[in-house]
Amino acid sequence: MSQTLPIQAIIWDFGGVLTSSPFEAFARYELENGLPKDFIRRVNSVNPDTNAWAMFEQARLTEDEFDAQFLKESAHLGHRVSGRDVLALLSGTLRPNVVAELKMLAADYKVGCITNNVPVSHADTLTSATAKSQAIADVMAIFDHVLESAKIGFRKPDPKIYALMCEALDVKPAACVYIDDLGINLKPARQMGMRTIKVLDEAQLLADLDAVLGRDLVNLPSN
Repeated sequence: MSQTLPIQAIIWDFGGVLTSSPFEAFARYELENGLPKDFIRRVNSVNPDTNAWAMFEQARLTEDEFDAQFLKESAHLGHRVSGRDVLALLSGTLRPNVVAELKMLAADYKVGCITNNVPVSHADTLTSATAKSQAIADVMAIFDHVLESAKIGFRKPDPKIYALMCEALDVKPAACVYIDDLGINLKPARQMGMRTIKVLDEAQLLADLDAVLGRDLVNLPSN
């Protein structure tokens, strides 16, 4: 473990952190369609490095290929679910209090975003309304640097993606806070020396972030 340094950068996941969690939409879909609880997450957890979801997030499948492969994988587990149905559930709503916190912190810290996402060609499904697309674009413009799995060809939790962000922000891992809603994505960041926050809900995220930064307020980086 690297020596802890004063915080210089805050690195954010996007979905489930700055937006509501897609897991909430998954749960509604499962309930409406008579599927077992957490079935979609179960499909995505089988062969997590090579399944349809993993390949699509790295732009190694087209949307049609993802649709067919996800249907096959879900059917193998007992229920036929269209990949396109799942993609339509991904678009969460922005959390205004978290976005406000990001804007405030960007004045004093370097801020980056690491997101596992799907290819840009699918953007209309992810952000179906023009106004929403603009709102998300405005949020992304706050970051000093953004890494998208579908653009760089690999994804969290590959340690390379965290190292690449540190290089882009010109910071050491031990000077970073990393925020994500999935423990599997937090583990490599923590092993590199980053302080980590697992997001359960908006209020908890803001409280935990205040607690982490409160210990470093006297060490705010100079602009």
